[in-house]
Amino acid sequence: MIVDDEPIARDILQNYFQRVPELELVKSCRNATEAYEGLYSHPVDLLFLDIQMPIITGTEFLRSLRNPPLVIFTTAYANYAVEGFDLNSVDFLLKPITFERFYQAIQKATERLSLKRFPMRRPDDVPNYLFIRQDTRLVRVEHSSIYYIQAERDFCSVFLKDKRLLAGLHLKLFEQQLPPEEFVRVHRSYIVNLKRIHAIKGNMIELENAELPIGTGYREQLFQKLHLKA
Repeated sequence: MIVDDEPIARDILQNYFQRVPELELVKSCRNATEAYEGLYSHPVDLLFLDIQMPIITGTEFLRSLRNPPLVIFTTAYANYAVEGFDLNSVDFLLKPITFERFYQAIQKATERLSLKRFPMRRPDDVPNYLFIRQDTRLVRVEHSSIYYIQAERDFCSVFLKDKRLLAGLHLKLFEQQLPPEEFVRVHRSYIVNLKRIHAIKGNMIELENAELPIGTGYREQLFQKLHLKA
């Protein structure tokens, strides 16, 4: 569903929807009132939501929903980005929106939807790998091959021994998806594979291919998992 008070903005997004076969546009709305009515009669997986709208803003509308769909915010004002991500949005698109940027956001939403639909598995069913979308391919990555994961602005970088993959997931979602007995958050921007740690010197972790900082508040958890005294 699209919710935007600007006709041109709605037309651009509708055109982009038509270029991605796996997407179905359920409804295009001019304001929050139409969106309430649309969600009542047509449940959706993903909402493209403008922030700056008359009477009820996009963020106010999202906060009012009891069980909101995934949201990609769209706006002409970059200063709304922090508020958008605070509401756990999938992405934040700054107008004018290019098709490339639109498609990147769709990829992130697709990965988030797969986690939302299949969040829990029995311990004996948990795989020792994950799939990371790379353009049109889903690449299988064994947990053991991951050295560390770094949060970027819109993506995460997954570092293997001699390769870096870009993934359209927030670091928090990686933290939820990876086995906690093998991986630990060591900084607001880093998750590390415990088996890849060679040494700890002060507030730095030494890996075979990198050095990572230990963030304030993460040291105790790291040492607990390594069975060390902080």
